[in-house]
Amino acid sequence: MQNIEENVKFIRNVMDDKKAENIKVIYIGEISVMADYFVICSAGNSSQLEAIIDSVSEELAKKQIYCKKVEGNRNSGWILMDYGDIVVHVFTREDREFYNLERIWRDGKVID
Repeated sequence: MQNIEENVKFIRNVMDDKKAENIKVIYIGEISVMADYFVICSAGNSSQLEAIIDSVSEELAKKQIYCKKVEGNRNSGWILMDYGDIVVHVFTREDREFYNLERIWRDGKVID
């Protein structure tokens, strides 16, 4: 993956273009070996959730960055996309409140 920080910003901008809500970037590189960053957002409904995921996937593929693994689907209310150093989480509002990744990963550093 090219510059990780640039790709995190790129993903955040793609999400923002699709009107994702409450986008958060959490740096977890010092507390986890699974990834360096989580990029988390909420979608108003399952159609928007799918549109955000599709857009992230398509725009990163244009940069020749491909997802290693996807978990969940639009009906699950939560989709995780693993890009190695970056893990993308897109939730419906309700599922984001339920899983509350920000609380679980509160030792990470929230990046503006």
